[in-house]
Amino acid sequence: MRERSIGAGLVAGLALLVAGFALLAAEPLLAQQRQTPAALQPDDPGLNAEDQLAPSQIKQAMPAAVPEPSGAPGGSTEPPPAHAPGHAPGNAARHAAADTAAEPAAAMAKPARPASVRTVVACSGPFAKDSGMLALALAFDSRNVIFTEIDVSGSKVGTSILFPKDPKRRLEVWWSNPNRTGTYLILINGQSTWTGPGGLRLGLTLEQLEKLNNKPFKLKGFDKDNIATVSDWDGGALATLPGGCKSGVSLSAGPKAAADAVSALPADHDYGSADPAMRAVKPTVSEVLIGY
Repeated sequence: MRERSIGAGLVAGLALLVAGFALLAAEPLLAQQRQTPAALQPDDPGLNAEDQLAPSQIKQAMPAAVPEPSGAPGGSTEPPPAHAPGHAPGNAARHAAADTAAEPAAAMAKPARPASVRTVVACSGPFAKDSGMLALALAFDSRNVIFTEIDVSGSKVGTSILFPKDPKRRLEVWWSNPNRTGTYLILINGQSTWTGPGGLRLGLTLEQLEKLNNKPFKLKGFDKDNIATVSDWDGGALATLPGGCKSGVSLSAGPKAAADAVSALPADHDYGSADPAMRAVKPTVSEVLIGY
């Protein structure tokens, strides 16, 4: 009986010893698991000075509304080649196994084709009046959207920027509410290739704007920054817009316009888009604004 109790004690001691080693071995793994979420969190992207907004974007007045564009251009796909060079019919059986094994590796090595991204702003969907930053993230991938705050007359305005590092796909969306909801203003500027409602985009001439509007319109002359603005679409096709938003357009004089010719068209006067003096300085659209 004494030998049996001693044996039982040894078994119990060994069990405790094994359990202790198991805990010691598991502790680094538990610590690593506790540290993993923090390590995986990405750094918040910052904004460069070039991402800041110009004063003209803040003070821009809104003319009448415009019609909804017909839709965004769709992407296209290319069919893969039927045969690689050198694959004669007689060699098909011999190369079949090698081709099958090579296909997964080739697919992994080939860069992924970027997904088709809508580049037309409409007053609906992620750009509707009741939209928010979450809707933008779902529509364009959260990795392509950043948030910042800008100072407007002493007040902070939340702004989401789509594709902040791609000048041609960059788009600014200002929010009405602190929780990043309620679309207030959408800006197309810089080198952006986005198209606004009714076909509005950067680089359009007065003649092209008249064509979109189906008639001449009115605009203010050039301010101290040499920016003219559309003041009234005069009941044309760009005067109303489904969804309740309005469009604003800024124009810059052509690079070869004489300074005295530009200064002769001051901002405190209205001009017709067909005015010969206004046509002579060859202004083009430098900013498109869509607001609610």
